[in-house]
Amino acid sequence: MRITDLLDIRSVSLDGAPKTKQEALDEMVALMVKSGKINDAEEYRKQVYAREEESTTGIGEGIAIPHGRGESVDRPGLAAMLIKDGVDFDSLDDEPVTLIFLIAAPNTKDNVHLDVLSKLSMMLMDEEFTASLRQAASLEEFLAIIDKADDEKKSVDERLADMGEAQDGQVKILAVTSCPTGIAHTYMAAEGIEKAAKTKGCFIKVETRGSGGAKNVLTEKEIMEADCIIVAADAQVPMDRFDGKKVIVRQVSDGINKADELVELAVSGNVPVFKSGSAQAASSSAKSGGGVGHKIYTQLMNGVSHMLPFVVGGGILIAISFLIDGLCVDMNVLSAAERANFGTITPAAAMFKWIGDTAFGFMLPVLAGFIAMAIGDRPALAVGFVGGMLAAGGTSGFLGALAAGFAAGYIILALRKVCDKLPQAIEKIAPVLLYPVLGILIMGLLMAFVVEPVMGGLNTALNNGLTSMGGSSKLILGMILGGMTHPCAIALASLLFKNKFTKEERESGPTNFIMGLAFITEGAIPFAAADPLHVLPSCIIGSAAAGALSMLFGCTLMAPHGGIFVVPVMGNALLYLAALVVGTVISTLLLGILKKNVNV
Repeated sequence: MRITDLLDIRSVSLDGAPKTKQEALDEMVALMVKSGKINDAEEYRKQVYAREEESTTGIGEGIAIPHGRGESVDRPGLAAMLIKDGVDFDSLDDEPVTLIFLIAAPNTKDNVHLDVLSKLSMMLMDEEFTASLRQAASLEEFLAIIDKADDEKKSVDERLADMGEAQDGQVKILAVTSCPTGIAHTYMAAEGIEKAAKTKGCFIKVETRGSGGAKNVLTEKEIMEADCIIVAADAQVPMDRFDGKKVIVRQVSDGINKADELVELAVSGNVPVFKSGSAQAASSSAKSGGGVGHKIYTQLMNGVSHMLPFVVGGGILIAISFLIDGLCVDMNVLSAAERANFGTITPAAAMFKWIGDTAFGFMLPVLAGFIAMAIGDRPALAVGFVGGMLAAGGTSGFLGALAAGFAAGYIILALRKVCDKLPQAIEKIAPVLLYPVLGILIMGLLMAFVVEPVMGGLNTALNNGLTSMGGSSKLILGMILGGMTHPCAIALASLLFKNKFTKEERESGPTNFIMGLAFITEGAIPFAAADPLHVLPSCIIGSAAAGALSMLFGCTLMAPHGGIFVVPVMGNALLYLAALVVGTVISTLLLGILKKNVNV
């Protein structure tokens, strides 16, 4: 496939004159639509704008490469525009953009177009090539210039592999480049770093980690022999292999616009030595931006995302155990003691309950462990697990596990700073001896004397308060208990109000139907954490309405858990389900009203 196979002549303009960045993007989308490769122009426009919100695609030197990827694209395509007077595009070098290439990429397994787009990206780093494009007098000449360069330039694989052999005395630099979409910036950064290194007379090899996978992968021998390694990435890169080497970690855009600076720094040798398991390794992305709140959110979501499979799997299996007992046992003949064992009365139910309880029991340790790992990398995992297990076995529960997770991460960061001052021989054994021993000890003491008394006391007070309301304030009790739930509304809202949710949220939203109907509420956590000011009030109001109605209707439930799986043991089941529907509708409508559009 050639570049001009993607670039329809109808999607090229040589006389663009947008006054603003928004006008430029809208005109580019309109050009792309003319190619007939877009099935939903508005959705594609939103994808282009959403990508632009992550970081500007104005890479500098008068060039911008915006792109959109999704179901709105039938076939891969390119659109191009020359802007004689330039337009302010929020470019990384603050210079006006005069040449724009817009990329349209479909969600398909056939990624042959990615190699073509990657090749074009590297070609755009050639100043002679871009100067020729800007001087094209006709559409035919514009396409001919691209065709000629396409013939002359090597493929991405050949280009990356053709970096020569290191000579005696040469400074040996390795690099890794990666961006979130892996289409353009990854390869432009690779080209920029290679050019800068060769200008300095250095040996260079660049590993690219784009949508087509890792290419030109660095070998163990090359890493061992390297003088310095440059990681220009806004996406996750395997970092442990660089342990003990001098490593520069920057944004992918720095590989494009500050390649000379990066190479000069690498040559100077004034670069810190990378240590596997450090905070630097925990997040190899050097993307700027994001305050304390965003960091806490990502750390929390690391715990929640790993916790959810245990909650869903264990929770539904427990619900099935209640259902089995509900279908096989006559509730009216059970004694009080037998009712207390509901869910384990029949052998089949007991088996499901045993498996489900085991899976569910991992919930808090996994939550705390992976929150800790997001902060302090692998050494913090064990400390977080122990803290989560102590919370699960004590009275602090979920709140205690949250506290344990964050505490564990920062305990390891503190220990790392202390151990950095120790002799090198002792420092090397710190990850396998000092971190786990001291970390777990400190965590245990913290849980025993701080977290459990505080969080456990809070949990106990809440439970006692709710229990005391059981007789005199049932309606209010129903509102409070109900107000703690409602993932079903999020699932429904993600289908009805798609412009209110990101692509990832729309894809994960429907799973909340399953969890919500099973009364597993943890699926709502990522949505609530991402937009608490709008999601929490919406869910709480609808859920409180459902809880109040269930109390008003006199609904009862033998099983403490299970949702629709335990309908047979519900009292006033139809009214119970009616309350659920009413609450879901209320929360869904509120989400549609309160949440803001996620795209421009």
